[in-house]
Amino acid sequence: MSSLKVRKLTYAALLLALAVMMPRVAGLIPDIGKTLNLMHIPVLLCGFLCGWSWGLVVGFTAPLLSSLLNGMPGIFPDATVMAFELATYGALSGLLYMLLPKKKWSIYVSLIVAMLAGRIVYGIVYLLLTSLGLVKINDALLAFVWVRAFAKPVLGIILQIVLVPLLVMVLERGRLILNNRRTAK
Repeated sequence: MSSLKVRKLTYAALLLALAVMMPRVAGLIPDIGKTLNLMHIPVLLCGFLCGWSWGLVVGFTAPLLSSLLNGMPGIFPDATVMAFELATYGALSGLLYMLLPKKKWSIYVSLIVAMLAGRIVYGIVYLLLTSLGLVKINDALLAFVWVRAFAKPVLGIILQIVLVPLLVMVLERGRLILNNRRTAK
């Protein structure tokens, strides 16, 4: 196994561990974990740091593993739906970061597009589970799902928009980013 693959595996494992444990630690203070969405930050960073494929794997695995180890979120439907949402986060943040020019604005574009797409996937998976009869949801509950996706985690969304680009820029300066990135033209 090449040195680069070992480094990506190591970073991905570290970020997966953080994604599983950060909500657990934040959960010790009521409502903090649910409000700040701390599991999302390591997943987004994995996409930026290791690339889209590692971001996808870590994103899909983190909520399921957290559910199995910590009992939160519940395995169905929450962790299942989150697995698709966070897989989208990790994959798109890494893919867009790789494809866009090496400019500061592209970090923000990659992050915001990944976050929006992840939230949309969150809603679509809930709708799919409902249409298959696996989750009972009425119109009021459907509105609640969209509120849960966009309105409730507003502090977490702000934290992600502030913290993730800052961390990515620090990692870039330290030459720790392992994701292949095009250079600016």
